[in-house]
Amino acid sequence: MRHRSLGDLVVAGRRVLLRADLNVPMKEGRVADATRIERLAPTIRELAAAGARVVVMSHFGRPDGRRREDMSLRPLAGALASALGGVPVAFADDCIGPRARAMVDGLAAGQVGLLENLRFHAGEEANDPGFAAELASLGDAYVNDAFSAAHRAHASTAALARLLPSAAGRLMQAELEALGRALEHPSRPLAAIVGGSKVSSKLDLLGNLLARVDLLVIGGGMANTFLFAGGVDVGRSLCERDMAPTARDIARAAHDAGKRILLPVDVVVAPGLADGASAATVEVGAIPADRMVLDIGPRSVAAVAAALAGCRTLVWNGPVGAFEHAPFDAGTSAIAKEVARLVAGGQLDAIAGGGDTVAALAHAGVEHALTYVSTAGGAFLEWLEGKTLPGIAALEA
Repeated sequence: MRHRSLGDLVVAGRRVLLRADLNVPMKEGRVADATRIERLAPTIRELAAAGARVVVMSHFGRPDGRRREDMSLRPLAGALASALGGVPVAFADDCIGPRARAMVDGLAAGQVGLLENLRFHAGEEANDPGFAAELASLGDAYVNDAFSAAHRAHASTAALARLLPSAAGRLMQAELEALGRALEHPSRPLAAIVGGSKVSSKLDLLGNLLARVDLLVIGGGMANTFLFAGGVDVGRSLCERDMAPTARDIARAAHDAGKRILLPVDVVVAPGLADGASAATVEVGAIPADRMVLDIGPRSVAAVAAALAGCRTLVWNGPVGAFEHAPFDAGTSAIAKEVARLVAGGQLDAIAGGGDTVAALAHAGVEHALTYVSTAGGAFLEWLEGKTLPGIAALEA
């Protein structure tokens, strides 16, 4: 599929509605992590340099269709201005109506404004045509740079794109190109690392990846379920015992298709999950009945590293251990650093995403060392599941 990009739009002197994702972490009224804002800045700069009147719009939190001052985008105007190198950012106290129109009308070519939280109006999440039409009346063109919200069929992500000349922004384009390169046209062998707690929450993901990858590395709590399905006693570990038949079906399908599934061969166990807990490394066949599996062991890390050394592309979603608590961060961090080393050597194209995955990479100090790291959560996961994202479909050329 081809998606329209900024080069397909004429923007000089025009009002460009830019859908962003400014749903960033806040602490005491200040932005705690500006990554999403910084990644949006190149699109804004390009539009402004081309003479557009840039009107940024976003959601923030879940205000349920009503105004909540603690979810106002007003504090984001300053953070956005900082990301743009001090360029002033005007703010409108609403996203539709007279106040929004007054702000937009006051922008000159190359200037930037920010509308209030889209979700202060119920029409946003309802994908209401009337609300979308009111938004459209504020612009002459539409650019979507919010891949992280593209899985939502909301007024500002789906309906609005069909009312104005539309295109993907540079961040959206980068996400689409990275994921397309990884899943649609990968250099093979293609590997995937899938972690997290539950098999049940990632059935669609596993099914779609299994049809595409050559190697599937399973870690985290999900690995416990697969080990249990294979007859391993996992003690007090997080394990979906009722999903054992499904895990066996997945393993059988992989075998029949000539695909390799890599599970832990040794694990780190402890009485419970806490920083500095008394931990021990054991073989998977010797997990004590009163212990929990909280990370993979060094032999498992070595097996993953050896397998990845023979691959050309990697897709990663989910940590392989409870990385938030030392010493159970060792497995995920070791794999992350090995992936970064392979990328730096030109041996591997590595794309990662999902909130926990990004946090784990940052914890390991390699969040900027992979080929591409997506800040999208649900949208990244749904793309990996093979689902059609409404916000993307609306931009198809």
